[in-house]
Amino acid sequence: MSRTQPLHGALTSLESARAALLDGLAPVAPQSMPLAEARGCIAAEMPGLHAPLPQRNKAVIDGWALPSLDLAGASPYSPVPLSRPPQWIETGQALPEGCDCILEPDLVEHHGPMAQAVAEAIPGQGVRRTGEDIAAGRPAAIAGRGLSAADLLALRATGADTVMVRAPRLSLIDVAHPDGTGPTAEFIAALAQADGAAVTATPAAREAQSIAAAISEASADLFVLIGGTGAGRTDCSADAIKDAGTLIAHGLALQPGETAAIGRRGIVPIVALPGLPDHALGAYLMLVQPLIDRLAARLPRQGTALPLSRKIASTVGVAEVALVRREAEQWQVLGTGNLSLDHIRMADAWLTIGADSEGHAAGTPVEAFPLRAT
Repeated sequence: MSRTQPLHGALTSLESARAALLDGLAPVAPQSMPLAEARGCIAAEMPGLHAPLPQRNKAVIDGWALPSLDLAGASPYSPVPLSRPPQWIETGQALPEGCDCILEPDLVEHHGPMAQAVAEAIPGQGVRRTGEDIAAGRPAAIAGRGLSAADLLALRATGADTVMVRAPRLSLIDVAHPDGTGPTAEFIAALAQADGAAVTATPAAREAQSIAAAISEASADLFVLIGGTGAGRTDCSADAIKDAGTLIAHGLALQPGETAAIGRRGIVPIVALPGLPDHALGAYLMLVQPLIDRLAARLPRQGTALPLSRKIASTVGVAEVALVRREAEQWQVLGTGNLSLDHIRMADAWLTIGADSEGHAAGTPVEAFPLRAT
């Protein structure tokens, strides 16, 4: 793989950098994970249910199980005597044979051995019918989608206690804070975990040899370095990538995130993010998130198109990340290229202005992607 110019030379386009990292990259193998640990992970393919859920008609209220035909015409003014004793049923229990509805407790009156209904019911009233939750043949979770609390609920309802997921192993090396407690590293780790990666902090001293050794010795599907990408005297992340494998590019036509560096150790991608939070976020969204999505076989992300509340100006030749907030069915632009912590914490979504664009006029519909879901 050929190398491009270093940071002080020509900047590598975002499209070229991303294509180089994604080239030949295949999803990781599925693995079994306990449901208690699976929230946010990306579901792998799974067979459809052999039986519907529920397998039998079940009660969704406490009350009296009855055939609806026996209740025709019943009202408080014209009670209908029941030809057979009503059967009490609790929520979640299967309906007795011959019954297709449930009456609330106070709608059946007992007078000695006789019972009468004071209300009608339609078939299925108070009942969850067979297959109404999940039909036979449908999977309990959708492959390629992040597992939510609702997905885990459905899986538990089938009796499962594990689920097959694709969880790429991400080795995070905090160059700026070798003890691994830097705020930017913790921020990026949280984003990666929310995107479905299994993040492990890999310690390394702030020197190229130590960082390269950490990359060479760790077992991972993706390496992410934090810091050490600038022109400072102790910035050595690009050199470490070169020592551990192949340096593809150092310096991208991207704002924020210009000083990011990318490379590979064999087939494993390496991305060095700048140490500043906004620059790390920009490069993460443009480079790391697509890598996690590919490795986890995630379904394409769905954005929301809304008109811009104001004009966005951009420099041709540089891709820019903008943060936006949804207000009155418009995207309120918080910041572009230079993003403060306040912008980051207040944003609902992000969008990219391509390197070939001078920006967008106010009112232009643009697609933005959820930030808080990442």
